[in-house]
Amino acid sequence: MNFVALRMLTGDRAKYFGLVFAIAFCTFLLENQTTIFASILKRTASQILDVTDAEVWVMDQKTEYWEQTKALKDTDLTRVRGVPGVLWAVRLFKGNPVARTRSGKFAVSFLIGLDDATLAGAPRKMLLGSWERLREPDSVIIDEAGYVLLYPGEPLELGRTLEMNDHLVTIVGISDASAPFVSLPVMHARYSKAIDFLGRERTQLSFVIARPEPGVTPAALTERIQATTGLKARTTGEFMWDCVRYYLRNTGIPVNFGITIAVALIVGAVVGGQTFYLFTIENLKQFGALKAIGVTNPRLIGMILLQAFSAGILGFALGTGMAATFFEITSHMLATRGIALLWQCVALTGAAILGVVIVASILSIRRVLVLEPAAVFR
Repeated sequence: MNFVALRMLTGDRAKYFGLVFAIAFCTFLLENQTTIFASILKRTASQILDVTDAEVWVMDQKTEYWEQTKALKDTDLTRVRGVPGVLWAVRLFKGNPVARTRSGKFAVSFLIGLDDATLAGAPRKMLLGSWERLREPDSVIIDEAGYVLLYPGEPLELGRTLEMNDHLVTIVGISDASAPFVSLPVMHARYSKAIDFLGRERTQLSFVIARPEPGVTPAALTERIQATTGLKARTTGEFMWDCVRYYLRNTGIPVNFGITIAVALIVGAVVGGQTFYLFTIENLKQFGALKAIGVTNPRLIGMILLQAFSAGILGFALGTGMAATFFEITSHMLATRGIALLWQCVALTGAAILGVVIVASILSIRRVLVLEPAAVFR
């Protein structure tokens, strides 16, 4: 009977390929959009995740996400260091100076100022140069995408100079930094130099990054810091999710991607489900003949489920292959670097396709179960 069921499914090649293609296209679109959506949201916290030295971030009470900072007082660093359980705590500066090349090309950049003594938070993934060279006078590290933006079509090269706030700085390293939410160059410099490159103000301390002593969890340390200093303290993971939730609440990203995902699901459900249902309707005579020769209802249900899941699995596999190929191609581009097919998106899409297949199967099974065997002889 299984062979008969599959022969019935593939008998009309055009409808069979149409059913498989509808499921494959739905799968591709769902996996594509959910992966891009998740990856874009992760980019909102990319600079936080790149600071691998820190486990705890301390900031002003009103800070909601990475881009929104209110400078702390220098004494706040001392207060954080005095909290029991703090192994070390250092300052971190974030600003957005304009970087200009000798040719006149310029761009607003993300400038991260690192503690002069320890260089905690320096980029660990380097393409050229070394992060230790930040100790040299007027030196910066720039990420690869930022270098390409400022020096389009030119090879990666150390020793080039940039102008920031009337200061001439030298590129001593090129990092492989994670892609930021906004496509701007990501630069690192020493704290004392970074505030010069932006322009001095009364207070410049953006964040304090810290690490707990052995035996103290980051979550426990954040509670101690908040209770002792009155400042806001978050673990790296909590700070990342703060950024994600801020963009979900205050931007149109979830609405735009949500519409696309909903349309893909509806199209896949309607087209795929309707095609399979019409396939069952057109084969009612064959099912009636099988009932007339003694094939039981449970056996017929098994045949319909075999047909539905065969088409669903094949379409899902093809769609996943298309999505994987798409991201494999785009992952080598600087603008879309770091965006790869997520297994969570594949699993959620698989569950959605399974739901479509089950609904279509139930509708088809109902028509077959109420079918009178004598209908085949009319």
